[in-house]
Amino acid sequence: MAPRAATQHPAHRNATGHPDARALAEVLDAVPFACAAYARDDHRLLVANTAFADEFGALPAHANARELLDALQGSDVDVDPGNEVRAPHNGRWYALHWRDAETDPPARVLTAVDISERIEILDSHKSRQDKLLFTSRLMSVGEMTATLAHELNQPLAAIVNYLNGSLRLVDQAGGPVQVERALLAARTQAEHASAVIGRVREFVRAREPRRDAQDIAAITETVVELLRLEAERQQLRIDIALNPGLPAAYADRVMVEQVLLNLVKNAIEAMREVPAAQRALRVEGRVNLDGEIEIRVLDRGTGLSAAESEQLFSPFFTTKTDGLGIGLAICRSIIEYHEGRLFFEPRADGGSAFCFTLPRADGRP
Repeated sequence: MAPRAATQHPAHRNATGHPDARALAEVLDAVPFACAAYARDDHRLLVANTAFADEFGALPAHANARELLDALQGSDVDVDPGNEVRAPHNGRWYALHWRDAETDPPARVLTAVDISERIEILDSHKSRQDKLLFTSRLMSVGEMTATLAHELNQPLAAIVNYLNGSLRLVDQAGGPVQVERALLAARTQAEHASAVIGRVREFVRAREPRRDAQDIAAITETVVELLRLEAERQQLRIDIALNPGLPAAYADRVMVEQVLLNLVKNAIEAMREVPAAQRALRVEGRVNLDGEIEIRVLDRGTGLSAAESEQLFSPFFTTKTDGLGIGLAICRSIIEYHEGRLFFEPRADGGSAFCFTLPRADGRP
């Protein structure tokens, strides 16, 4: 492979014509990756090879060492200042190395090795590891949940049968209306609990999520209906405000229902100590500026402190006296599996907003 000739761009020509600088230019010529020499005193560019001009010539700051570093390390995607950076002008990753050269004038030599492929491989490995970890957690939780669901389903079925028998006896005996209402309410709650267990068993059986086009309005209505009695008991109404024409989401219905169910239930509980007249719960849906479907659950609770909001999605952290602290952590894993984000925002006039995003089903197979 023929060596690259030193670039003839005006910014790259040696300014002094000194033999040391000319020799340095010849050395840089033989380097197969981007390489440049800068004056140690005023940081101006002395000489660079063609690879450097190709990689960084589009950056106006390339002619000055300090300005170049500011442009690279000041980018919002930089992860390790002075070592591995992502160039803002071309999106590629570089490993930067500096060495002093005892030339006339004294120079600092920069080598910038393109490591984009290595970063992509590492990201790919991390993505696979995260997915394996999620699947492992899901299976462990699933095995425990399947056992609990089996153990609870039988006594719940017995309770419903006993309540049906009691209702028949009350009806035959012409018993008090208050007793009949109490028995009906108890049966409704038992049937609701049984339905929840049925949905959990469906979730566990799925194992590998089944993602396809899902109607967010239908999912929201299902969740609100499941929590209707709980909301009535807390004397609050759940308002649904989904933008008209909200596109279908590419999601596993059962998993997303569980996330929304958890968030709405948390919002109801967050307003338990709030005066009834001030309780308000709202579920909003829209397409955000990134083109994602964004669901927002808004409450008028007491809100969270800065310290609580920082730990909110950490496993086993909870603000409830009887909580395990795994609900939001699992919800975040589910949403991240769906290529979305789960996040919290304090509301300006009090309360909290828990939001998550989902990809659109448009164009999906």
